[in-house]
Amino acid sequence: MKTAVVSDIHGNLDALEAVLADIKAQEVDRIFCLGDVVGYGPNPRECVDIVRTFDLCILGNHDQAALFDPEGFSHGAEQAIFWTRRQLETGDNEEETLSRWHFLCELPRTYTEKNLLFVHGSARNPLCEYVFPEDIYNPKKLEKIFSLIPNVCFQGHTHVPGVFYESAQFVSPNDFENDTYQFNGEKVMINVGSVGQPRDGDPRSCYVIVDEKSVQFRRVAYPIEKVADKIRDIDDLDDSQGDRLFEGH
Repeated sequence: MKTAVVSDIHGNLDALEAVLADIKAQEVDRIFCLGDVVGYGPNPRECVDIVRTFDLCILGNHDQAALFDPEGFSHGAEQAIFWTRRQLETGDNEEETLSRWHFLCELPRTYTEKNLLFVHGSARNPLCEYVFPEDIYNPKKLEKIFSLIPNVCFQGHTHVPGVFYESAQFVSPNDFENDTYQFNGEKVMINVGSVGQPRDGDPRSCYVIVDEKSVQFRRVAYPIEKVADKIRDIDDLDDSQGDRLFEGH
């Protein structure tokens, strides 16, 4: 069984389409999404429609903010989520509009499969808690989160891919041979990175392919200029949301 796990698409249709083309070439059996289908990007409706066809999607904090009111968002993120909500409210037809809302409303906060846990944020706070690489210097935080993990936890939210070890270590994907982490029975948290807005200094989309033995991190280039132009053409989206895509920050 090969599973592609994506996260943090953020309305970036062009990035999602590029990733899906790469996924197709890998001949995976199923696709999971760890949330934040919308927010920041210019194509929320199209991204929701694509993700609805996946085998699983977890609720992200931006998805929830589109349903309710955003909390703790920056001005740009808040402005984007209000615009996103209006796009979801004014779809092609009433039936499609309602089906998108029903999809978002019914997203689970967690999913467990054998010894694997899938969340957006963390095992402790599936929706909103960030686990950053620098949290290795906060061992009490990691200890509490790891105590809630059966064996492996897949997560997103920070847009920074890599593997957290229970021993308070963080390893970036390019530090593994062939960008591939090998399972060995230890407890780990695996951040799958972001499709639509990478923030690890690499502007290419990031996702993972999981099988019984390993997790392979994959990077996929997409037409960033095209997406940035779309964002610039929408008055209610801050140009910075497009500009940051070029640097991967």
